[in-house]
Amino acid sequence: MKNVVAPLLLLIASWQAPWASAQDAKNPYPSMAPLEQYLMEPGAEIALARTAAPESISADAEVMVLGRHGYETAVKGKNGFVCWVERSWFKGPDEAEFWNPKMRAPICFNPAGARFNVPLGIKRTELILAGRSPAQMSEAIEAAFNKKEWPTLEPGAMSYMMSKEQYLGDDGVHWHPHLMFFSPLTDPGAWGADLQGSPVLSAKDTLDRVTVFMIPVRKWSDGTADVVQH
Repeated sequence: MKNVVAPLLLLIASWQAPWASAQDAKNPYPSMAPLEQYLMEPGAEIALARTAAPESISADAEVMVLGRHGYETAVKGKNGFVCWVERSWFKGPDEAEFWNPKMRAPICFNPAGARFNVPLGIKRTELILAGRSPAQMSEAIEAAFNKKEWPTLEPGAMSYMMSKEQYLGDDGVHWHPHLMFFSPLTDPGAWGADLQGSPVLSAKDTLDRVTVFMIPVRKWSDGTADVVQH
């Protein structure tokens, strides 16, 4: 998602978050692949983006798709939600899979979540597609924060990541359907997160200056059960 954030903590036994890559493994993705490997046919991308949330939400959402210069609105929405498919550069800039062209992470933001995360994601993508390195991208995002150029994160900002078709990384392809709640950087203990028996996981995204709280749910967006492998 940040969106999808890094690094995530191993907080529930055997439930390692998909973007927490093994740092000692040889990096199979040292540089950006040809752009075509990240692109999708627009109709297929729209359909995939909608799988992030139940149809009752995603059917009336705005849908954005990745073009050669960034994300573009493909379908105008009616309910304030925004759905798109995040690519690998939404991972942390130091992660081994930052350039993994296979990553497809459908996510639907509620209105408050979209107002904060969509501008950040659009800028992140524009910088990458303009040829910036992960470090240069991070520097530009940081500078914009320092200049107060980003929208303020609002209370109630959240997103759905419930797509059975998601590919979040080579080590945790599908992980679990889950909801994500965004807060300014804070102590996860205030949510009871990361404690034994707690269903709430957390991660601090220092680049986007948020703490993300994740709550796994029992069903994918199509209503089928998430089968936990032991």
